[in-house]
Amino acid sequence: MPDLDGKTILITGASKGIGASIARIAGEAGAFVIAHYGSDLAGAEAALATVPAERKRFVQADLHDLDATERLWDEAQVWRGRIDVFVNNAAIMRWNGGFDEDDATWDAVWAETLQVNVLAPARLVRRAVKHYLANGGGILVTISSWGAQRGVTNPATMAYAASKAAVKAMAQTVARAHARDNILTYIIAPGVVGTQMSEAFAASQGGTEKVFAGLAMGEWVPPDDIGHLVAFLATGKSRHLSGATLDVNGATYIR
Repeated sequence: MPDLDGKTILITGASKGIGASIARIAGEAGAFVIAHYGSDLAGAEAALATVPAERKRFVQADLHDLDATERLWDEAQVWRGRIDVFVNNAAIMRWNGGFDEDDATWDAVWAETLQVNVLAPARLVRRAVKHYLANGGGILVTISSWGAQRGVTNPATMAYAASKAAVKAMAQTVARAHARDNILTYIIAPGVVGTQMSEAFAASQGGTEKVFAGLAMGEWVPPDDIGHLVAFLATGKSRHLSGATLDVNGATYIR
């Protein structure tokens, strides 16, 4: 287990799936964890159930609202005066954004997806970069998707793929612009991870068995695989990996 003693980590979308695994594993590694949630406080609390009360804080924010997004960073930073690692994880995937939808539905899906998955994270990344520049550096981990590289199977979710490509490019720009400022930036591109989102995807594709048939390992990527990878990156022990996109998909997509 990586040693994250004394590090303060902010994780968005920490109430379920990948975010919950990252929060739990970071907490077990000794970090002070700020778990952001939208509406599922119980999920965030469950994720950090084994972490001592003095090393966890829960912050609610609706990422549809940019003012709430700014307050999220403010409240997170006030807790310990510093954020060492920001994990940009929270995202939504809508299933009704296909070509055959009416204009109003198409526009609504794209607007909401870009708001939650790109505009709100952009605000938080900007806050993180400013904070890190003022404090001698820091770490940014962005959860993208293999959909950012290869597109998605279901065209109805193309807004999601586009949003994940956007945050990937944003993180890469931070990496290139601030490598000499001790700001380490990593992108993780998961494949089909065993989360509620993936279960919904499987249902849209004809069931779990059909999805597994197309995966090299024939199984979901366990969320803990992502959590353990983030915990390692949060140590800062692989500085020259900054800017890299790390594929985690069980050998299904290799580039």
